[in-house]
Amino acid sequence: MSSYPKIDQASYDKAKGQLTRQIASDVLSVFDMYGMGIYIAGAAGECVELAEQFAMRVRGKDIPIQLRNKRNSR
Repeated sequence: MSSYPKIDQASYDKAKGQLTRQIASDVLSVFDMYGMGIYIAGAAGECVELAEQFAMRVRGKDIPIQLRNKRNSR
């Protein structure tokens, strides 16, 4: 397995912010027209968390890829 260089925390935070904004404004913004805009920020954050878990998993850390806060069923 190849080793990836680590980036500094500021660069990581910037990249994470860019990913979150792209998910919220470009991917999930379609839900705003259905009156569900209030949920976009939370959903974007959960998508980013899953993406972080995925990235750790493909780089060799044996962790489950799952939401930490499960939603109540309706």
